[in-house]
Amino acid sequence: MKRTVFTLFILSLGINTTFAQKFGYVDTGYILEQMPDYREAQGEIDKLSLSWEEEIKKMFQEVEQMQIAFHAEEVLLTEEMKKDRRAEIDRKMQEVKEYQKKVFGFEGLFFLKKKELIKPVQDKIWEAVEKMAKNNRLAIVFDKSGELVMIYTDPIHDYTDYVLEELGLANENDVIKN
Repeated sequence: MKRTVFTLFILSLGINTTFAQKFGYVDTGYILEQMPDYREAQGEIDKLSLSWEEEIKKMFQEVEQMQIAFHAEEVLLTEEMKKDRRAEIDRKMQEVKEYQKKVFGFEGLFFLKKKELIKPVQDKIWEAVEKMAKNNRLAIVFDKSGELVMIYTDPIHDYTDYVLEELGLANENDVIKN
């Protein structure tokens, strides 16, 4: 009886280690920095953003000029004309704010363009991470650059270089850490 219990105990220890999950982490921020596609997309996004910001700035300046002109001529205008000019300025200001919201608001043109340009790059990374995880038999892969706080990480669990290698971005001088 004691022998059977002891054997079952030893077998249960072996089963627990058999089901242990292997994990690792990658630094997608670092990976993105190494990808020319990402730098190119980010450059295009920055140019678009700057262009839209300039356009909106000019629109606000037009409204400001309308207000300055109104205040300069206000004493010469009838009440009806003042009312019309104020309404025109308010309408123009509303148009500018709506355009600004259309461009930079939630799911605006900027958001959609950024999503369009960055998604293919992200997809490449996710595919490379998935392939690397399967090749290294990892059950869990964390992203070091995300909001997940990792107080300590043993470099032996860092698979960033494997993902870079999978993407064809590994330097010849780099030695894989693991």
